[in-house]
Amino acid sequence: MKFKKLGNTGIDVSLICLGTMNMGEQNTQEESFEQMDYSLEKGVNFFDTAEVYAVPPRKETQGKSEEIIGNWFAEKKKRDKVILATKCVGAGVDWIREGGNQFSEKNFTQAIEGSLKRLKTDYIDLYQLHWPERNTNFFGTRDYEHKTSDSVELEFDEIDSSKTAEHGGWNSFESILKVLKKFITQGKIRHIGVSNETPWGFAKYLEISEKLNLPKIVSVQNPYNLLNRAYDIGMSEISCRENVGLLAYSPLAIGYLSGKYRENKIPEKSRIGLFGQFWTRYKEPAAIRATDEYFKLAKNSDLSLTQMALAFVNSRPFMTSNIIGATTMEQLKENIGSVDVDLSNEIIEKINLIHSNNPNPTP
Repeated sequence: MKFKKLGNTGIDVSLICLGTMNMGEQNTQEESFEQMDYSLEKGVNFFDTAEVYAVPPRKETQGKSEEIIGNWFAEKKKRDKVILATKCVGAGVDWIREGGNQFSEKNFTQAIEGSLKRLKTDYIDLYQLHWPERNTNFFGTRDYEHKTSDSVELEFDEIDSSKTAEHGGWNSFESILKVLKKFITQGKIRHIGVSNETPWGFAKYLEISEKLNLPKIVSVQNPYNLLNRAYDIGMSEISCRENVGLLAYSPLAIGYLSGKYRENKIPEKSRIGLFGQFWTRYKEPAAIRATDEYFKLAKNSDLSLTQMALAFVNSRPFMTSNIIGATTMEQLKENIGSVDVDLSNEIIEKINLIHSNNPNPTP
């Protein structure tokens, strides 16, 4: 396994992070235990979850992923072997604290205490804001449209867009950082990060933390894959200059970059086969064309598309950790094995040529 520093913390996290959003939905507790056992055995010391998981988000399964991880900690006694990351939802999930703004002291308190209880631990290594409260573009929204009263529509049907925060109504960056500082002082969380964030939000958090001597975010968890390299445009420079790396989620584009959905094939028990209505952005014609080009390049390079796609993400200079997810042990083994794949300059040049001809087909 290869390791990177988590921002300026001095903590070494594995280049591969085990994503857990399948746990409690597509994966049983027994299957999840096997995944965590194998990952730790292979040097993966970084697990990522969220209070809203399993995914797709449903009231019936909310918190299940954290519960399974907590049960694993209780049985295996290996909490000290894992750098644990979880998240507080943004506004809009009406069955979590009534769906309003979430980043107040009251809601943070409920969220953190709930996560600690489910995870059966007394501290969280990395606590992340799952998505912004403010009106902005995330979860597959390509362009930012400035509004003073309308809310952003989220991709998940269960998230009530009428209850997302309106511009000016969200908790300020300063107030959020001040509240999180209290939980750091209490020892309940060690470090903080953001997710689904924009360059403006990223820069403002860093500016205000430095100006007011408040905790600095140490990571950004945003989508990044061969079909969505938007992070390259504005976020990557901030990551490199400020030493706040990316935790890349959806590195296989919800499985499309494994090649299993090519030629209109939808395996029966696959994520798209079960919940395809939640990830429609990867079905766009431009994304399908680009995926076919990457598939041909991988085949001609004696690589699987999965290996090439993950190895490319692993190679980015702003990358801290690549969050992989799997429903089978075979998938998990191939995903973790991507750390041993080094792409030649020639392959990377060909990847960049495909990207130039098909720039960011998936938002």
